[in-house]
Amino acid sequence: MALSSGAPPSGVAVIRLSGPDTAAILNDIAGTIPEPRRLTLRPIGRESVLDRGLVAWFPAPHSFTGEDCAELQVHGSPAGVRAILKLITGKGARLAEAGEFTRRAFENGKLDLVEIEGLGDLLEAETENQRRQALARFEGGVSQRIDAWRDQLLDLRAEIEARLDFSDEGDVADALPASFGTQLADLSADIAAALASVEHGRIVREGIRVALAGAPNAGKSSLLNALARSDIAIVTDEAGTTRDVREVPLDINGQLYILLDLAGLRATDSKAEAEGVRRARLAIEQADIVLWLSAPEIADVDPTQRSAADIRVGTKSDLATACDVDIAVSAATGQGLVELLAAIERLGQQLVGGEPSLLSHERDRLALASAVDALTMSRRQLEVPELAAESLRLASQALERMLGRLDAERVLDRLFASFCIGK
Repeated sequence: MALSSGAPPSGVAVIRLSGPDTAAILNDIAGTIPEPRRLTLRPIGRESVLDRGLVAWFPAPHSFTGEDCAELQVHGSPAGVRAILKLITGKGARLAEAGEFTRRAFENGKLDLVEIEGLGDLLEAETENQRRQALARFEGGVSQRIDAWRDQLLDLRAEIEARLDFSDEGDVADALPASFGTQLADLSADIAAALASVEHGRIVREGIRVALAGAPNAGKSSLLNALARSDIAIVTDEAGTTRDVREVPLDINGQLYILLDLAGLRATDSKAEAEGVRRARLAIEQADIVLWLSAPEIADVDPTQRSAADIRVGTKSDLATACDVDIAVSAATGQGLVELLAAIERLGQQLVGGEPSLLSHERDRLALASAVDALTMSRRQLEVPELAAESLRLASQALERMLGRLDAERVLDRLFASFCIGK
């Protein structure tokens, strides 16, 4: 049992129950069991009415967890919610742990591990692209594709293992079908193409990292504040103010971008600033898009980084325009900011590709890479059927592991720890 909605006070609070005693508890606190999957107005509390709210009943196995479930939609009063929770626990229920409802759904076969990751991503989605990607994953888009690969692998394994187990039977040919190698190559290519899309999916889920780089006092923090429309970064005329990497999320037409305000690149005797410069260079290497900022009165300190940048931005254009830049902007007047955002978005669309990839987790990458490696090995081992069959089995295991049907316990605790209580 748990409060599955936001913390009170609120207009409505949703209290969720799941387990074999749900029907008895519901009958005890709200009267007779309502018709399944229909909201019914009921008093909550038999001896003393604590509230009036809507009650929903979801009998097993047709519920989120696969167990008997119920939901109470009551007024979001802190006192009222506490009283109802106390009443329910007094009937033998206990408070759920983080992610326990979803874990029960997994254990009862209602969701696989890939779908659960999609649900977790959906709960954390901040942009439209993240929402679309997470919802498609939660609704089984990835799982269906994996199941299709598994079916093809089962067919291939059946062909080769039949020749190992029943080679003395008259109706089992000695040689593999002529199309076997082609089918194996096509499957390997299909999974490899999906593997190549993982990076695009990761960018949608985690955001496109945009590094604001340049010399000290080039206007990085001022531009960050202007783009974020908030005084997030400290801005002074003192060089070396920024000592660490500051991350600011920005939603541009449904895609998440992470703006990175970095320390100015220069040689320095200050240990703290030198560490900031080191972190800045590392962030530039790891960024998806690099903006190199040049101010008219500041000398560029790193021609190599400047020439390698994706967009060269001339800042403080209200004072003067820096030479040899792609876009001139002014944080003070707003000049050029719309053009800069459009340029960043164009680069971001190239990174994301068309429709956001549903494969976006490191676990996806590792599982698919293992499957591709095993399939590649199997193609090389066709002259030794025993070895080829073993490699095909390893490819199947990699996909099973991705769905959580093998070694699931190793990832379950960490995964569900990120879920909120009541989900």
